[in-house]
Amino acid sequence: MVLNENWLTEGLIDFEYKKYILLAYLKKVKESFHRVELYPFLSDMVYHYRNLLAVQANKSMIYDAFPKELSSEDIKNLELNYRTIMEDDAIMKEIESIIDFALPMLKSHLEEGSVIYEYVASKCEIEPIGLSSLALNEGYLFITQPPETETKIYRYHTTIFGSSTDPYKGIALDYVFKEKRTLSNSYEKIKLKLIRQFQDLPNPATFLILSKLKFPFTPTLMPVAKRMLVKEVSKDG
Repeated sequence: MVLNENWLTEGLIDFEYKKYILLAYLKKVKESFHRVELYPFLSDMVYHYRNLLAVQANKSMIYDAFPKELSSEDIKNLELNYRTIMEDDAIMKEIESIIDFALPMLKSHLEEGSVIYEYVASKCEIEPIGLSSLALNEGYLFITQPPETETKIYRYHTTIFGSSTDPYKGIALDYVFKEKRTLSNSYEKIKLKLIRQFQDLPNPATFLILSKLKFPFTPTLMPVAKRMLVKEVSKDG
């Protein structure tokens, strides 16, 4: 179950109805967290929490929160409908009540998710493999967790998003292959194999993320690993 982007304003604007929708969603979040599965719920809740804060601070954003899949006639009348809603004290009070209920509920679950995230991150270590490269914007990421002897290998490159004055770095990962690590097939030898196979990266930045515990890979370990890698490659700007 997902919480629709416009859940606050789509359909019936009624406190008890919206409370039911939110609690059903948070029940799924709780079940996911009990399985130590962080995503997509953690990032999804961050979005909804920030959105509600913004709407609370600027009621005109309620207009933007209404569903956009409207008929041409509805689009023509949307501004009028919006003004009508803004002037309807009963509807506005209902929306404010929904927001007042939802914000602490979302915050509580976000805090729980953050604790799990920090725990997972505390059980992971990141270290370079072989000689360091001066070019950190592209390279390889190895991910290993017990009891596996296989290492999943990804090629990464950084992406920049946000404004020119306030840019953010992200990481895009492409799966390469998995390799069994043995005494005779060390991480360094696996890196050399990559260099021979993909000659467009003759001296790639290569990092290993080693988890001390086994976590759900896709919904938990992978997102944590990506965040750790972003921090590592952003150290020098």
